[in-house]
Amino acid sequence: MKRLALVGLLIALALLALIGVLSVTRGTPVEYVVSRDDPTGPPSPHDSLFARTIELYAGTTLHGGNRVQVLENGEGTYPLLWRDLRTCEHTVTVQMYFAQPGVVADTMSAVLRECAQKGARVLVLLDGFGAQTLAEQWVAPLRRVGIRVAWLRQLRWYTLHKAAERSHARVVVVDGRVGYTGGFGLADYWLGNGRKPEEWRETNVRFEGPTVAQLQAAFGSTWAEATGELLTGDAFFPRVALQSVADRDSVSPTGVQRARRRSGPGRGASAEAPPPGDAPVDARAATDRTVRAGLFHAVPSTGSTPAERFLALTIAGARRTLYITNAYFVPDDDFRRLLIQAAKRGVDVRIMTTGPETDVKSTLWAGRFRYEDLLRSGVRVYEYQPANMHAKTISVDGVWGSVGSMNFDNRSLAFNDETTLLVQDSVVVGGMDRMFLEDLRFSKEVTAAEMAGRPWWQKVRDAGAATLQRVL
Repeated sequence: MKRLALVGLLIALALLALIGVLSVTRGTPVEYVVSRDDPTGPPSPHDSLFARTIELYAGTTLHGGNRVQVLENGEGTYPLLWRDLRTCEHTVTVQMYFAQPGVVADTMSAVLRECAQKGARVLVLLDGFGAQTLAEQWVAPLRRVGIRVAWLRQLRWYTLHKAAERSHARVVVVDGRVGYTGGFGLADYWLGNGRKPEEWRETNVRFEGPTVAQLQAAFGSTWAEATGELLTGDAFFPRVALQSVADRDSVSPTGVQRARRRSGPGRGASAEAPPPGDAPVDARAATDRTVRAGLFHAVPSTGSTPAERFLALTIAGARRTLYITNAYFVPDDDFRRLLIQAAKRGVDVRIMTTGPETDVKSTLWAGRFRYEDLLRSGVRVYEYQPANMHAKTISVDGVWGSVGSMNFDNRSLAFNDETTLLVQDSVVVGGMDRMFLEDLRFSKEVTAAEMAGRPWWQKVRDAGAATLQRVL
């Protein structure tokens, strides 16, 4: 009897181990995108059905009346961010995946404390894995002035079942009216212009209008997980912010002027000694046009995930150009097939990823193992040379674009929470295309001959890394 009990226990443990392995190595199952009634294939971004299909499958909604600014690198992001935060009156919500001590983290702390001292309610949510290097000495001053700081999915023995699923999202919302997302975090290598090894190349986005409420809701859903509190009410979702920016300006002629007055140092801040990272704002990033946009908050799910469906529909919809910039480019068999199909139907498919300055060598090696199939089929691949390319953007046919936190790997598609702004506008996406083409000047194009001719030990190394692609 004891022997049978021991065998039963061993079998149970083996099954639990198998379940654990399968849960942290799962992929996503979409293989093809089909359109039975249209010989030209799935709808293109110029077809009104395209955005509607994205909305239905990705679980988001696109709204008109947003102002969108695509921000390049730290020098194009942090000055605007500090300026907007200093305009706070009611609420500030911040969610960061990655943070570490340094100038950027200290500046964020100082500016948030200014907001709290002015009476704003400030909530900060930090990932228990990506931000774990921030010590209590960073958190304590925030809490002393009434700022709520919560940790998400901290690593404990009793939370190991959540360890693989991280919230990789980036969120900053000021008074429910201005939102930021992208790939940035609280670390000093996001400072600068992305042309030096110590300065990461990043793309972020600032926006106003009804889509900000979607970003606030993304924060709110994760805040509820961490604290048990579900945020509602006008302080977090102000009624005026739900309107089109153009409508707000037309109703209130002083609206734009009020916003411009707020763009100064703000109450409680020093105009003479701005925090590190403040610099003249690049006027090229600004636009007074209102555009159609939506916030895509991707979360893990059983079976095909919203992130996978969004990416598959975006690739399948391309007719002319498909420019993808991504830090961690490790497409599985199905996504390589979709990219190859796009190239074969005449789409100019170009992938820009990180190069020798990457912070995760194993991901670069796993991606290189997959290059040859793509290159032989007409997909062009570039590796950014001066610094770590950390941006995550897509532009399609000059009219459809995305900027956010989502990488082109199984971890982002299957396991992570991600925030990505979707934009349907030729001017905004045209600017993204120009940014992509400018980055090509600092990139090295990879060729099929180069990949085929690399030393045997590199091929073995790359093949070994590729076997781990589902957990990278």
